[in-house]
Amino acid sequence: MSYSIVERGSPNTLGYRAYFVKAGKIKPASCFGKCFGTGGNEAGPNGFISPVHDIPLYATNDPESPILNMVVEIPRWTNAKMEISKEETLNPIRQDVKKGKVRFVSNCFPHHGYIWNYGALPQTWEDPDHIDEHTQMRGDKDPIDVCEIGYKVQSIGAVIQVKVLGVVALIDEGETDWKVIAIDVTDPQAKDFNDIGDVEKLMPGFLRATNEWFKIYKVPTGNPPNEFAFEGAAKDKKFALGVIQQGYEHWKQVLKKKAEDSPLALVNTTITSSATMVSQEEAKAIVDKADLYGAPAPIPPEADKWHYVSL
Repeated sequence: MSYSIVERGSPNTLGYRAYFVKAGKIKPASCFGKCFGTGGNEAGPNGFISPVHDIPLYATNDPESPILNMVVEIPRWTNAKMEISKEETLNPIRQDVKKGKVRFVSNCFPHHGYIWNYGALPQTWEDPDHIDEHTQMRGDKDPIDVCEIGYKVQSIGAVIQVKVLGVVALIDEGETDWKVIAIDVTDPQAKDFNDIGDVEKLMPGFLRATNEWFKIYKVPTGNPPNEFAFEGAAKDKKFALGVIQQGYEHWKQVLKKKAEDSPLALVNTTITSSATMVSQEEAKAIVDKADLYGAPAPIPPEADKWHYVSL
């Protein structure tokens, strides 16, 4: 299965959106701008999709060590806070907004940008109505986050297959915010990574850097340091797979809700059992309402500032 994105609006602006296409094929005339991904230029059989609902979570069915699909939102070394829109129909990727401006995450020395490819697991949901038994906190109203640690710098909107290695339990502003640690299955070292202990063995210091990054990244904007469950220790693959399966079950439950009762936009184009499935004609009409693709706006100089955080 292959996927691509259709970009609308100008990058680094409030109007930028990246919509998803299944089969990686879309006619250029339908893009009115920039289309890229895997595949060619003929109209694909499946068309527009929601990255939350229409991309399967599980790429393989091995219950002991499944391969999962991951949607890349933020490539490594970049700091534009790109994220799947929970509220917008078809859940495009957009740049987060703070105080009316597009958001760039602070660079906290010695880090610059995100230190992994950062993204989300499709068909998962951190339920705000569920109090987690381990953290005693509610879910953060998002798909489960993923930190992909392979060598390749991925692209916004890339859908890659990953091996799960473990998970970190971030407590972000009083909510449970799981961070799955995973590696791209095509990475040359992927065969050597099978559980969280392999990360410390083969990448010494990387888990410590991951904790530090999440702990301090909001401090420059006036927030207190984030906290962790389990005293910051990363849990193993078995534990992580349990967290992911729970998130999958929560997604299935939220999909049953009426659209007006859900904090997550539920429109999809492939789930025939859902009440919120729409046709390709309807999906294309949604995309066509977005601004045409334009040249990227300049990145503000302060986005590259290094912040020195003392705890």
